[in-house]
Amino acid sequence: MKKPIVIGITGGTGSGKSTIAREIYESFNEKNITMIEQDSYYKDQSNLEPEERVKTNYDHPKAFDNDLLIEHIKALVAGETIEKPIYDFSIHNRVKETITVEPNQIIIVEGILIFENERLRDLMDIKIFVDTDADVRIVRRIVRDINERGRTLESVINQYLTMVRPMHLQFTEPSKRYADLIIPEGGGNKVAIDLLVAKIKEIINNK
Repeated sequence: MKKPIVIGITGGTGSGKSTIAREIYESFNEKNITMIEQDSYYKDQSNLEPEERVKTNYDHPKAFDNDLLIEHIKALVAGETIEKPIYDFSIHNRVKETITVEPNQIIIVEGILIFENERLRDLMDIKIFVDTDADVRIVRRIVRDINERGRTLESVINQYLTMVRPMHLQFTEPSKRYADLIIPEGGGNKVAIDLLVAKIKEIINNK
C-alpha cells in the first residue's frame, strides 16, 4: 500500500469539524478511508473516583493521551491495524472494549487540539481549521451535551464559561496559524468541502 494521506481537521467545540470530517469520509469508499477522533483518546481515569473524574477539564491538552494517538497514527501509516479506545462520557472514563481500525489510503484525524501538539501536526499532510462564530458554537454545544450526554443547561453553560471558552482562546484558536486551509461556517460550506474532496482525490491519484 502506498503511504496514506493524513488529514487533520480541527476547530472549536461546535464548529462543525465533525460534520466536515463526516462529509469527506462519505465522499470516499469506506475501504479507502479511516476516521480517528481525538475524543476517543482522553486519558484513562480508572485511578480516580467518579466524583474526581467529573472535574476533568476536557478542553485542556493534558486531558488527552496524545502518545497513544500518535502511536496509532504511525501504525496506520505503516499499514498496521490498531485497537482504538472508546471513551464513555457518562462515566468519564474509557470502557474495556475497543474498536478495530484498519489502515487505508486516507486517514482523517479530527479533534479540538490536534494542531496544538507539534508531534501530531508533523504527521499530517493536510491541516484544516474550521472557523465558526462563537455564538453558533455555544448553541451547538448546549444542544449536543443536553441531548447526547444527559447534561443540564446550567452545567453546560458553567463548563463553557470556566473551561471551554478559556481553553479555546488559549489553545485552539492560536493553532489556526498552522492550518493549510481555513473553512468558515463548518459543514454548511459545501463549496469548500467539494474543493477539498477534489484535492484529496488528486493527491491520491498522483501518488
